[in-house]
Amino acid sequence: MPRPAQPWLVRATHWANLVLLTVMAGSGLRILVAYPHLGPKGAEYGWYPLQGVSPPLALTVGGWLAGARHWHFAFAWLFVANAVVYLVYLFASGEWRRRLFFPRRDARNAWDTVLHDLRLRKEAPPPVGLYNGMQRLTYTAVLAMAPLVVLSGLAMYKPVQLPRLTALLGGYDVARVIHLGVLAALALFTVVHVVQVLLHPRTLADMTVGRDERPEEVS
Repeated sequence: MPRPAQPWLVRATHWANLVLLTVMAGSGLRILVAYPHLGPKGAEYGWYPLQGVSPPLALTVGGWLAGARHWHFAFAWLFVANAVVYLVYLFASGEWRRRLFFPRRDARNAWDTVLHDLRLRKEAPPPVGLYNGMQRLTYTAVLAMAPLVVLSGLAMYKPVQLPRLTALLGGYDVARVIHLGVLAALALFTVVHVVQVLLHPRTLADMTVGRDERPEEVS
């Protein structure tokens, strides 16, 4: 019996993440409006080119600093819960075998995919199972960033109660840089992801209705 390319729980957590990350990004940007600098006050990091530049208010959520913090932390816990559900399912169901990056299986395929996307290779390499190697590498990298964004957020949220975690991340200001850096990386991933979906609209249907996996996609 064929299995769905995107099981219902994968689809549910995927669309939940869309809502959760949108609200968290918007409320996080609203928090940034209160102090649009990187580095301690009076000693800002000179390498950051947007010192003092506030994000557009149209992209923010929360209305004001305290409201944005309430939104941000409420949705952060929902994000953690959603991530735990996804990870438990990923490993309990065996889905990790066809979704995560394994160098021996995926490294050459990922490199060939990059060469094709840069128009340096004529033919796209065939996917290895459900995804190609570059897709697996990207999704695995996103999963690896999730703990970092959560830990850096906790270090900023409770620096006094969690001094060892804050120190491990380099202090409050470094944790803030890490947190915003991961947000920027996720935003870049989202842009590329949306472009790829527009180029291959069938994947949107897969993630929405969950069609059955075709025989050639089975690893």
